Amino acid sequence: MSTLIQLHNINKQYGPRVIFEDLSCMFSSQDRIGLIGRNGAGKTTLCRLILNEEEPDSGKIVLNSQLRLGYIEQKDPYDPEENVLEFLMRYTGKEDWQCGKVAGKFQLRNEILESQIRQLPGGYQTRVKLTAMLLRDPNFLILDEPTNYLDLKTLILLERFLKSFKGGYIIVSHDREFLKRTCDQTAETERGELLRYSGKIEEFFAYKAEKIRLAESHNKTVEAKRKQLQRFVDKNRVRASTAAQAQNKIKQIERLKTIEIDQSLATTRIKIPSVETRKGNALRVEDLSIGYPDLIVANHIRFDIERGEHVAVLGDNGQGKTTFLKTITGELQPKEGEFIWGHGIEPGYYAQHVYSSIDSKLDVYTYLEQQSKPQTTRQDVLDMAGSFLFKGDEVEKPVSVLSGGERARLCLAGLLLRGSPVLLLDEPTNHLDFETVEALGEALQKYDGTVFFISHDRTFVNLVATSVIEVKDGQVRLYQGDYSSYVYQIEREIEAEQSPESKSTSNPVSSGADSQNKKKGPSDQQARKERRSRIAKLKKLIQASEKKTEGLQKEKEDIHQHFLDHPTDFDPNFKTRLGEIDPELEAEEESWLELNEELESLQAEE
Repeated sequence: MSTLIQLHNINKQYGPRVIFEDLSCMFSSQDRIGLIGRNGAGKTTLCRLILNEEEPDSGKIVLNSQLRLGYIEQKDPYDPEENVLEFLMRYTGKEDWQCGKVAGKFQLRNEILESQIRQLPGGYQTRVKLTAMLLRDPNFLILDEPTNYLDLKTLILLERFLKSFKGGYIIVSHDREFLKRTCDQTAETERGELLRYSGKIEEFFAYKAEKIRLAESHNKTVEAKRKQLQRFVDKNRVRASTAAQAQNKIKQIERLKTIEIDQSLATTRIKIPSVETRKGNALRVEDLSIGYPDLIVANHIRFDIERGEHVAVLGDNGQGKTTFLKTITGELQPKEGEFIWGHGIEPGYYAQHVYSSIDSKLDVYTYLEQQSKPQTTRQDVLDMAGSFLFKGDEVEKPVSVLSGGERARLCLAGLLLRGSPVLLLDEPTNHLDFETVEALGEALQKYDGTVFFISHDRTFVNLVATSVIEVKDGQVRLYQGDYSSYVYQIEREIEAEQSPESKSTSNPVSSGADSQNKKKGPSDQQARKERRSRIAKLKKLIQASEKKTEGLQKEKEDIHQHFLDHPTDFDPNFKTRLGEIDPELEAEEESWLELNEELESLQAEE
């Protein structure tokens, strides 16, 4: 393991705002770090410093001569007329077979390699950029918000690539689930510093909370002891017979030290104004077709959505999720059929690029006040502004000086203040920091109105969704299952598409099915005997897996308890073992799921 990147005494600020103060850290070829922090705390700045896209005000950055940095370019590096294969060969200097082999990792095969990149959906364009990055053979990656605008399938493919990647990386993301699956270390930018922790993000939050709890407990004990000694001193310092003892107690008081606890940054809380609750349909869709003047995107859409439902609209990029939302807002006219909102419903719509339409002459507060429903107080407006990081004097900022991300947050805050009984949200988590994403998710979870939303942030979807609509292959349908089962289905689809059989054909699903139909199995009696034998074996394997999982969980709890009981006694063996347990647990849980899936399939055949 070699050190590839070193930062020495880095200082960086923008005007009066200090980003980093005397920052020193290093990154190795095996570091897999999830970088979190509030907006403006320095996450992107750190990435840009390493990539030499920004200069520090002072300090030094040392890059190992063996370092080969990889990153996803923000600007499109391909020419308008280039197809995928032409771009990959030109951009990387690799042969066509090498480009095709790596592109296959991201399911870019056959006719897709011959397609013009600009005509591909956004998720596929990102896959092309990832392929180009990988073909340059990097040994350390800088990925700043790589999950923005990625569909779930591309997100899972990126996860799988990162798990198999042989080098190190830093990932900036607000998706807790993505960081849990890809990073075994956590770093946080805060107050001009970078806090490193050798553990996954969940452990990091537990560590921070426990560290504060232990410090507070210690300080309470110290304060109680100090008061006890002070009472003795107050009673006995004037008596000659006890004056010496009182002086001794004074020295003891002076030796008592509390642990300094950093004042926590204010926790983000978002409160969405309540709406009148009613029963009945929020939306009825009857034989609806959606699309554009010369293109039908999906047709024969039929379903009812009850009031109060929180509906995740999911599917690959380019399938028509945004087209569906635009249609039920009235922004696009239906091609055929109709949709009917419930009585008194006027939906509020947050679009991905709606921020470009804000009147730039307004300031933050005036815009939010104009968007608010009647009887909204000034404090309500200020509270919502603060939730989206407009605090203090920042509410007086003119819209004209806001960045695109700031305008997007402002639009979202204004929509929530409007008090609409139905919210339509297209990628609302982009441009939000980690904490605000989860605060918004928790607020929407409690919201008593109806929500339709597009998002690929799994933590956010898990928090909010009560039902799922899938947009796929010209259909928009209610998915018969919850979000976790939907994610599981997508993972199985990816595995099927990456199987050896699927790679040899441009139609992997049908080809796989045809090959299965051509197989000739043993007699029914023999097949039943083998099936029952396999079922018995699977049950034993599942029991063994559950027992192993329980043992690993117990071992993990014991190590955590050791750290709590001995906070100053650092044992590197315990730390190393703790880092090994989570991957073992994850592998065991995946094995358990596969065994159960096979068992259920065989039992269904019985």
